[in-house]
Amino acid sequence: MVRLLPAAREVRRAWPRARLAWLVEPPSADLLRAQEFLDEVLVFPRPQLARQLRRLDLRGLVAELGCWLRELRGRRFDLVLDFHGILKSGLLARATGAPLRVGYAPPFGREGSWLFATRRLHVEPAHLSRFERNEGLLLGLGLAPAPPAAPALRVPPDALERVRAALGPLPPFALLHPGTSPGTPHKRYPAAGLGSVARLLAREPGLASLVSYGPGERPLAEAVVAASGGTARLAPATAGLCELAALCALARLYVGPDTGPMHIASLVGTPVVQLLGPTDPVENRPWPATPTRTVRGPVGCSPCRRGCAAALCMRVIAPADVAASARALLAGAGAGW
Repeated sequence: MVRLLPAAREVRRAWPRARLAWLVEPPSADLLRAQEFLDEVLVFPRPQLARQLRRLDLRGLVAELGCWLRELRGRRFDLVLDFHGILKSGLLARATGAPLRVGYAPPFGREGSWLFATRRLHVEPAHLSRFERNEGLLLGLGLAPAPPAAPALRVPPDALERVRAALGPLPPFALLHPGTSPGTPHKRYPAAGLGSVARLLAREPGLASLVSYGPGERPLAEAVVAASGGTARLAPATAGLCELAALCALARLYVGPDTGPMHIASLVGTPVVQLLGPTDPVENRPWPATPTRTVRGPVGCSPCRRGCAAALCMRVIAPADVAASARALLAGAGAGW
């Protein structure tokens, strides 16, 4: 979702008088509601449908879904842009009843999503970052995106104030984020390694570290703090993506693996040190308008699609290399590899 924000802003710039709605699942809705260029945020009722499915309440599930689909179709959209390119997004695009539905042709259109598009766009080359892929859909529509600029994500002022209050008086800090989604533990950098990075940053350039965490990740964050020898402490808990974005925006530097929070940091304009192992370094590049450094371990099997329990590609990344990249960013060296 966050990697689509720059392209969505370009849609608004190209069509300033259009009514622009975004269909999203519940966890992302609050952050989207804070983006001033959107007219409406539509939320897919996945939790309600999942609850009825678990209860085997098929009648309730059909009624809930049918009611929501009628409301969606009642919006009478003229155009749907399917940037996601999977079966679910293709089905929902079709369900709107919009006469023009634009999506990707394969390979970016996956799981048969292109079958539900009235216009299928070929984007080349086949190996692009997600930001470039989204821009490719705009170019296929004849829209000429403006040069990338940071920040591309608006942080709501009330979230900034809440996080500032929770932080209290604090000198400039680096934000270390060890967590990844539950299904991708192989993308995590070892807690001991991040703890060593905190030690090195405290030594030079004298930067304190906060360790952030999402739902269920506090033990992992505590392990990083324990490994830091007192040079890092836990960041305040964040209630949703708006406060996480505020925490990233207040940081002097962000260090972490390939995750949504990492992309949030780059989109709010905070310099990012990206730690990559199994994930593709091209597809997962941070927002190009923000200074970044990517650190990878020299392992021949990286990148891979599935990952492995050994996660050697993450474990061989040297904390000294991470700290050196961080210092280069802080010194104004800019983006690079």
